[in-house]
Amino acid sequence: MPSPRLEKITTDNIAAACAITVRPDQKNLVEPVARSLAEAYVQPDVAWPRLIVDGGQAVGFLMAFLDIQWRPEDPTDARSGLWRLNIAADQQGRGYGHFAVAAVAEELRRRGADRLITTLVPGAHGPERFYRRLGFRLTGEHSADQVVGELTL
Repeated sequence: MPSPRLEKITTDNIAAACAITVRPDQKNLVEPVARSLAEAYVQPDVAWPRLIVDGGQAVGFLMAFLDIQWRPEDPTDARSGLWRLNIAADQQGRGYGHFAVAAVAEELRRRGADRLITTLVPGAHGPERFYRRLGFRLTGEHSADQVVGELTL
């Protein structure tokens, strides 16, 4: 069983973070880590990027979003959730994705949230089955070309 941990992105680990790549068939499902870090840089009050490390090796990357205004027509609808999840191609199937979702859920609970939102690309090769196994349900909402999933905390 893996014993991963999360690390803040620093000058010491940014190269390892940017080197994480998913399988070729997943590249259309998630943005590269460098793009995520650029988005985190311009939205520091919203983005929560973390490197997933196990035994000194970078095995994945996650980025949460914290309390963003989800629907302009409803000012009370602030949400937090999982924005990006990149598990290195050669590290998939070892529990790191499950660890990442659990770590984000724990952080959101600590901050007082009662649900975790994520968006995912629908389709036969998308991550829907993974998220459903973790307890997510699809809400019926869409965000651009992605569907919204929700996990009650």
